Amino acid sequence: MGPDLLARALQEFLSEARSGVVMEDGQVLFDLESAQYSVSSKKDRCLLHLWSQERNLVRNVLDAESKNGILTLTVRRFAQARPVKMEICRDRDRRTPTLQKAARSRYARLLERVLRREAPGWALDKARLSTSMDLERSFSPVYARGLLRKGRSAFAVMGVNQQETQAAVDALLTFGLLWLQACREREAGRMVVEGLRLYVPPKSAATLRIRMAHLDHSAAKFQLYELDERDESADQIDHSDHGNIQTRLVRCPDATQVRSRFAATINKVLSLTPQAEVAIISPTELSFRLHGLEFARARLANAPGSFQVEEEVIFGPPGYETRLSEETAPAFTEFIKTVTEARGIHGDHRDPLWRMYPERWLESLVFKNVAAVDSRLNPGHVYSQVPAFSASDRAMIDVLTCTHDGRLAVLELKADEDIHLPLQGLDYLARVLWHHSRNEFQQYGYFPSQQLSSQPPLLMLVAPSLRVHPATDTVLRYFSPRIEWSLVGLDERWREGVKVIYRKTAAKRNVSMSGP
Repeated sequence: MGPDLLARALQEFLSEARSGVVMEDGQVLFDLESAQYSVSSKKDRCLLHLWSQERNLVRNVLDAESKNGILTLTVRRFAQARPVKMEICRDRDRRTPTLQKAARSRYARLLERVLRREAPGWALDKARLSTSMDLERSFSPVYARGLLRKGRSAFAVMGVNQQETQAAVDALLTFGLLWLQACREREAGRMVVEGLRLYVPPKSAATLRIRMAHLDHSAAKFQLYELDERDESADQIDHSDHGNIQTRLVRCPDATQVRSRFAATINKVLSLTPQAEVAIISPTELSFRLHGLEFARARLANAPGSFQVEEEVIFGPPGYETRLSEETAPAFTEFIKTVTEARGIHGDHRDPLWRMYPERWLESLVFKNVAAVDSRLNPGHVYSQVPAFSASDRAMIDVLTCTHDGRLAVLELKADEDIHLPLQGLDYLARVLWHHSRNEFQQYGYFPSQQLSSQPPLLMLVAPSLRVHPATDTVLRYFSPRIEWSLVGLDERWREGVKVIYRKTAAKRNVSMSGP
């Protein structure tokens, strides 16, 4: 297969694999939901460039073969003669539906044996765990669920097997809380469902520990176990320690210095599209966006064939990025014109450029007018996509700001219905609480000249009013009373401007209406 055909095959596959992963030597290198890529065929070579916040690599693609949703590439690393295999998986879970179902059924039977051995005197309701799907209650076949009974007491049980993805493990608590509430409603008046018991594979519980530490332990008993499927042993994990989170901040770049460094490029882009947003990524990189859609990026990089550092501008839609040069300058101007026309408020709703990244669009509006979400918020101190690392992932806090009196506030945004909105917001709140308790935000360049309050951060969950998942109220019911949260429902026409329709708060679980 020639370079042009390879490039075409790569572009077509990658355009349909935005929820996939890129693997090399058995290691996941890139998550395509957040990574960027470009494909080019030059000088009889097909080059694949992949980059993210964690790494940057280029591979010379020699051959490609697609089978069962996996594109297997033969690639050569630079300065190495021996080719290696790289896999691009359209889906994170590479098993067939038949294998998935069989693995989940085996795990359910295994967990039943463990429960009978580890919980003497307790009996499983109907003697079995279920892996059936229940769309009405959002129960997935990914998880084995059941109810342990003893007299008039009971525990809701849910587990996930070791072949599932880490994302499935992290999501377990959302579905576990829904199962707990369903059991309590079903058994009301007959027995007391005391709490929830979760089972996860070894060394996968970091996120769950953080989330469970911030639940209301007076509302239910929460137990977390790591289950080793090899010897069927289960070890209980302590999730009571609020200090068990491991996370670190990335220093906030000096926006004035970065803007000065790229002043000529910024002026050129803004002359073509004055409404463009300039987002500072790092001291050596910035992004140009229109309503959250990145259409160009400027960065300092090594000049081709040398170690000399020069400014580089990349533009184009995801998967089709091009380096700005004298030859591509007309295409750059034309592309900006296309994006500006398509990405307008009243643009064609069928246009892919209009439909792409709705959450980034919402984020850009909130960033510009954070006080529209809550009048207490200070528009002078607003940060979007704040990077914070944990031991297992890189989190990007949607919007971090503070009130006029210096109290931190975490805003988690969703443009579409998402059942995990509350617990994802809880993740970010836990990270912010950790760093704030150590006075690290101002040490890392955030909130200069602002006296931050010692009060714990506020959590604001923001979504269009008709896109809030029905399960959200149930999950929020189990949040710790120490967490001051609010659920903010926006007008569905939010692209025309952020307008709050209702606000539900933690203190009294009350709803206040805010206009038509």
